This record gives sequence, C-alpha cells and structure tokens, in this order.
Amino acid sequence: MDNKEIYKRTLTFSLRRLAWDVMSIVVIIILAAAGFILADKFASNGLVGLAIGIVIGIIIVAIASHFVAYLFKAGQIAMMTQGVSEGKLPNDVYAAGKKVVKERFLTVAAYYAATSVIKGIFEQIGNAITSVGRAVGGDAGGAVGGTISGVIQTIVGYLCDCCLGWVFYKKNEKAGKATLEGAVLFFKHGKTFAKNMGRMFGMSLVSFVLIGGVFFGITYLITMAFPDAFEALRVSLVDVFSSEGNEVPAFLSNAQNVMLITAGIGGVTMWAIIHSVFVRPFILVGVLRNFIESGKSEKITESDFDELDKKSTKFKKLHAETKA
Repeated sequence: MDNKEIYKRTLTFSLRRLAWDVMSIVVIIILAAAGFILADKFASNGLVGLAIGIVIGIIIVAIASHFVAYLFKAGQIAMMTQGVSEGKLPNDVYAAGKKVVKERFLTVAAYYAATSVIKGIFEQIGNAITSVGRAVGGDAGGAVGGTISGVIQTIVGYLCDCCLGWVFYKKNEKAGKATLEGAVLFFKHGKTFAKNMGRMFGMSLVSFVLIGGVFFGITYLITMAFPDAFEALRVSLVDVFSSEGNEVPAFLSNAQNVMLITAGIGGVTMWAIIHSVFVRPFILVGVLRNFIESGKSEKITESDFDELDKKSTKFKKLHAETKA
C-alpha cells in the first residue's frame, strides 16, 4: 500500500476526531453563552459568567477526551503502522484500530504513561541543546540553542507518534521496551528524518495561511451578525480594565476590533483542528514509513540504550524499570 492509500483508509479516524472536536467546541460555546447571558441578567457582569462558562466547558471536554479521543489518535497510528509494515489493512479499519489499542494498552493510564515518557524524552533533549548553547555562547548561544530547541519541539509530536507506531509494530514486546527502542531509532537515524523537515514545516505553513485565512473570514462574517452582543462584550472588558485601575487598551475603542480579535481566535482554532485532523495525518504517514523501514533491519544494542541514558533522566528511569 502506498502512503496515499493508507491515508485514505485511515481517514475514518480523522473524521471521527473532527466530529468530536466540533462537538466539543459547540459544548464550550453553549456553556460560555449561557454563562454570559445568566451573569449579565442576574449580576450585570456577563464577562465573569462568560469566563466561568468557558472554564466549565473546557473541564467537561478535557475529562471526556481523556477517555474517548485518545482512541482516535492511537487507533489511526496503529492502522497506519500496520499498513506500512504489512502492506494491507482490515476491512473494518476503525474496529481493528480500537481492538489493537486496547490490546496493546490494557488501560487508559498505560497509554498516557507511555506517551508521557516519549514526550519527556524529547523535551529533555531539546532543553539540553538550549543549555549547551547558552554555556558555549552566553545569551547569543542560548538564543541559537533556543531556536534549535524550538524547532525540535515543533516536530516532537511527529516523533512521539513514530515512537507510538513502533510500540504497535513491536507487538510481541512490552510497551515500555518498545518505547525505548523507538527513541533510540530516532537518534540513530536523524538524517532520515531531517529530510522530512521541509515537508513538515512547508505543508504546515501553507495550511495555516489557507485554512486559517478562510475561517478568519467566516468567523468575522458571523460576528458581524451580532453587533449588539460584541458591543456588550466590549463594554464589559472596558469595565474590567477600569475597575482595576488599568489603562483601557486602544483596541476596545469599538466593537469591530473585538470582532476582529474573535475572528483571529476562530481562524487559528479552526486551523489547529483541521490541520490536526486532515493535514497532519497525511504528513505522518510518510514520516512513519521512514521510521518503520529504517528500524526493521536495525539491531539495537544495550550500548545504544546507555547512550540515551546520559541525555534523558526519564529515558534512564524507564530503561531501569524494563531491566528490573
């Protein structure tokens, strides 16, 4: 199976994630609007009610996502891995993906523990690069190291997904050991993944401009249909700044500026969702293929593990646990 076919067959996970994300946003918007209306009516402070509604909505969505949404991401990676490594996928890709995830990670906690370790390993490596740059070149060196670290953090998500793919690929090994192997493989084949950098950043930038721009316009048109609501929001914001003795920002001089800011938030939010659901998986298939192919013939030795022990305390801790 080629990358395009694998992407199409596993798109069901993306569509389910999109439905989930849209439903989550709707829940947050409804609770935020309800909070604003109730607080404005009974306490004449709609902004506080708006904030409370948003917080409650985020909490509800976060709790639900912890137990539901992870299946979409992990299941998609599991099926991508199978498509890449075996060249075929089952008829019911979604059911098979859920089954593999639940077999590999017997509990939700086990899944999050593995992904936490993977993220921690790469974050520590990035922080180490920043520290080395600062030690060598002072603030200027730190800035260079920080830039490099920022680039690393940008692709951390892809690396984590590749490691997770390796955990699914090495189905006969414990998840902990397979996680360690995935991290080692990345650092042993850095040149392979460096080739994907342009694709990652290039496609991300294009999607940001196109998708973000379109939804900025759509959101702005929607806000224009509710001028009174945004005027009320503007007045509430002015009251907050004034009551705390702060200078009222110039952008609060009229409701249109509040609409533009809202449109910007809407554009970025929708870009983040659509990019994550549709564009990112397309990029990931190619990166994951390179990762799996490069690791098939690789013989990982204990010295390889020891080398990463020196760079990441989280890696070292998990390494010790797997040997115990």
